[in-house]
Amino acid sequence: MKLWGGRFTEATHHLVETYTASISFDKRLAVADVTGSLAHVQMLASVGVLTNSEAETIQSGLQEIVEEIKTDNFPYRIEDEDIHMNIERRLTEKIGPLAGKLHTARSRNDQVALDMHLYMREVLQTILNELHLLMQALVTTAEEYLDVIFPGYTHLQRAQPVLFAHHLLAYFWMFQRDAHRFRDALKRTDCLPLGTGALAGTTFPVNRQQVAEILGFSTVYPNSMDAVSDRDYLLEFLSHASICMMHLSRLAEEMILWTSEEFGYIELADRYCTGSSMMPQKKNPDVPELVRGKTGRVYGHLIGLLTVLKGLPLAYNKDLQEDKEGIFDTIDTLIPALQLFTGIISTLSVRRDRLQKALSRDFSAATDVADELVRMGIPFRQAHALVGKWVQRALEQGLTLATLPLEEYQKDCPELDDRVFEWLDIRRVVEARTSYGGTATVAVKQQLLEAKATLQSFL
Repeated sequence: MKLWGGRFTEATHHLVETYTASISFDKRLAVADVTGSLAHVQMLASVGVLTNSEAETIQSGLQEIVEEIKTDNFPYRIEDEDIHMNIERRLTEKIGPLAGKLHTARSRNDQVALDMHLYMREVLQTILNELHLLMQALVTTAEEYLDVIFPGYTHLQRAQPVLFAHHLLAYFWMFQRDAHRFRDALKRTDCLPLGTGALAGTTFPVNRQQVAEILGFSTVYPNSMDAVSDRDYLLEFLSHASICMMHLSRLAEEMILWTSEEFGYIELADRYCTGSSMMPQKKNPDVPELVRGKTGRVYGHLIGLLTVLKGLPLAYNKDLQEDKEGIFDTIDTLIPALQLFTGIISTLSVRRDRLQKALSRDFSAATDVADELVRMGIPFRQAHALVGKWVQRALEQGLTLATLPLEEYQKDCPELDDRVFEWLDIRRVVEARTSYGGTATVAVKQQLLEAKATLQSFL
């Protein structure tokens, strides 16, 4: 007989049991569930709902169950529907009918809400730790290759040269914003829903503030209906996870491009690549590709939960059971992606020869030539047009600006001398951008100092 079956006159249809059961996925809340129950029992004893002896017996049984869970010896049963009923059934097997007193002054509605809050607090801290490691890897690799000049792109067309370190640090600041968002989400997650019952509170003299203190929550839900139905903190998590995955996906796309033969700028360590079952020469960037692909499913979980919640009346509805699988899958997607990219960034190698060859053939110094013409007194629009004409002339002759003869420049600008070739030096182009946030070495070193200071205050 079900623990809630007193009102029913027939057994639950087996398809209903299978369709409505959540134990297949919410068993990962097992430790959180027991943690919340231990605090609940302690509070019930302190307010006189349970005797100290009863509380000690229940707590002892729960501690045994925790050990079974941690050692993978807990007997989960689908007929017990969810993690809460599974644990209560197991506690009854251990200590008898006294186990039924554990559920005094609470409902599965506020119980599952508590479990998710406890679980997500730990998840968010884990994500923050992994972001810290990834950001540290970006800083370390940026310092290692501080002298390397890299083609910078707009519209995926060569634009201006930048330091490779500058490019990597762009992602550092993206992930810093992700960390800020996840840390801010902790504020809404760190709120205790237990003690609000099914929706209206309880007639027992519970001390919710005591439970919050035991479990380390900084605040308590002030409205019982909101407490059992709020999933905003999960939406925040999915939203922040989607943005973070988007950042990872952008980095993944660049890794995929940069490792192709067409670019050939970097090489990933073998341990983070796979081969082809047919083509022996292949070294595939499967990890970045999968991160790029899995980003879509994280987006889907956000839209899915938003859709579940959009029409729900207060307070609890069974629809809310649909919050968990998407959350768990997002966690299982995001955390490994962060870990893998930490390894990828830490072990990649730059192909300096390919970069030097690429930079020697492009026109990415063209803007600097125009800037220097402006310094000679030529209006920028006129200077822009002149340099554009020289680029076209070089292309027609199969040359670059650096190999275009001086007389070709002087046809349109007689006062120009061989200083133009100094302006075209790629290193000079990079080092000229000393403005705050620029790509000159001095500016990037300052950026690295700020990044390190950010890491110091991160955790």
